[in-house]
Order: sequence, then structure tokens, then C-alpha cells
Amino acid sequence: MNTFTNKIDFAMLITVNRANPNGDPLNGNRPREDYDGLGEISDVCIKRKIRNRLQDMGEEIFVQSDERRSDEYKSLSERAKNCQELAAAQKKKDKEEYAAAACGKWIDVRSFGQVFAFKDESVSVGVRGPVSIHPAFSISPIEIVDTQITKSTNSEPSKDGKKSSDTMGMKHRIEFGLYMVKGSINHQLAEKTGFSDEDAEKIKQALRTLFINDSSSARPDGSMEVHRLYWWKHNCQIGQYSSAKVHRTLDVKEVNPGTAPRSIDSYEITLHNLEGLEPEIYEGL
Repeated sequence: MNTFTNKIDFAMLITVNRANPNGDPLNGNRPREDYDGLGEISDVCIKRKIRNRLQDMGEEIFVQSDERRSDEYKSLSERAKNCQELAAAQKKKDKEEYAAAACGKWIDVRSFGQVFAFKDESVSVGVRGPVSIHPAFSISPIEIVDTQITKSTNSEPSKDGKKSSDTMGMKHRIEFGLYMVKGSINHQLAEKTGFSDEDAEKIKQALRTLFINDSSSARPDGSMEVHRLYWWKHNCQIGQYSSAKVHRTLDVKEVNPGTAPRSIDSYEITLHNLEGLEPEIYEGL
């Protein structure tokens, strides 16, 4: 495996059409929004989708969702305890060797980091990953539509044969939203976890194809799309500019403020240049 050469910053624009991009379980699974009415997709949600895409690409993943498990283990502790690569370090109680073995085996550990702290384990290890991802926020306030739904049958048998009161439910969606995701890949942490340029290319591919195999009742196929990915690779390890300055070069504004946006054409996207740092620009797949 090769090494990771220079710092990378990235930003991605995502469109949402009549879907629920990330429901909030503390608010009846309505689309997440902040106090200004901007839609939000949590960083955890985005990392889950990246993990799923990496798994589709044949990579070994430590934090697997139940419906996508590629092994027989139903918990993280089982997966860790039954990993041969970790067994020797566990016996020697060597934290550095344990972390190195975990990073070598699972791409999500060496990318995002992981805490290994389980019952009956003599080693407790924390790994800091080089790939950091911000929560995504919509450019404009979102318009949430709440729809009442009914079932055609009872969830449980009723005494009188009639439909019971649990046949009512709610679905929530936003009419349209343009979300921006920001992230970076840190060279210093990449050196510690063994994250490589090859891994960075896999992360890039996962971002471009983020919503493949991600459809659900709340997110029908085609309702969420990666519009564009901006990928800045610096010419030095520490980076020519701060991540904040790089991310500010991508400016997205409404064409007609005050009018509810209904498509990507409702926005003007401007990329400001930084001397000596040109991004690679990819359309979503």
C-alpha cells in the first residue's frame, strides 16, 4: 500500500427532491433542520453511506449496518474479538500494535477512526482518523411536507376484526433542497493510521456514488443526487491554505431570493480561485 502524500480538502453539493434526507428520531423522524430552518444531514449519516459504498466496492468495513453484514457477527465487540489480526496485540496488551492491526484490516477505521472499548477486553484503544466530514446544511431554508398515511391491514390481530387505531401514520419529506457537504483529509493522522492515496481515491469514488444502493421509502431512487464534487489536493503535507479558506471559495447563492427554490437552476454556483490550488471537479454518477 502506498502512502498519503499531501492534504486534501473537498466539498460536495447534494440535491434532494421530495425525499427525507435524514430523519430526526427525536422529532417524529421529520427531516432534520437547525434553528434557522436550514436542512441538516448529520456527519454520522454521511459516513454511514460512505461505509456502505466502500463495502459495495469490496472493502472490509468494521462498522457494518445489520442489513448489510458481510459476516456472522452481530456486534462490534464480536467482530473485534474474532479478528485474528487483533488477537496477538490483545494478548500482549500492546495498544499501538492493536491500533495498527485494526487500521490495516478495516478501511473505515483508518479513514474515520474508531474507539475499541469492549467488556472483558484488556486493551482499550482509540484511533483518530484523518478523514473529517462536517454535517451537511442546505443553502436555503427547507419546506417540510407532512403526509398522513394508513395501512391496509392491522399490525396485530384485533378482537372485532376491524382495523385498529395503529393503522395511522405519518411520512415527511422536503420539496427541494440543495445541501453542501465539507470535509478534509489530514496528512499527520493519515501517517498514523496508514491511510494512503489509494484510500483517498476510494473515498472520492464513494462520495461521487453516495446514493447508489441507498433507496428507501423515505428516499426513492433518484430523489437524492450528488450534483458535483470539488476535490482540492494541496502541494504540501500541511496544506497551502486552511480548510476553512478553501471551503469558502465555493459560493452558492439563490438566483431569486424570496422565491422557494425548486431545482439546481434556482442557484448560482461560483468558485473563487486560490493561487496555486485548483480543484478537480467531478459530476455525480
